[in-house]
Amino acid sequence: MSYSVQSKKSGKTYFLHGRRQKLKGGQEVTLYFFAGEAKEGALDALPAGYEVSENASTGLPLLKKIR
Repeated sequence: MSYSVQSKKSGKTYFLHGRRQKLKGGQEVTLYFFAGEAKEGALDALPAGYEVSENASTGLPLLKKIR
């Protein structure tokens, strides 16, 4: 089951995805993003050290590192 979040503003459900990306210097990083449908790369849980917040003006979910 994919990790999902429901927007408080619009009520729409968003699913968390992750993708490995290779940078120009050769370093690999994981990009996290939310999408309206669960597709390839959908994650089952939040990554360790991250929390979900919501953009107040658009209602879109954001993934932030816990400080």
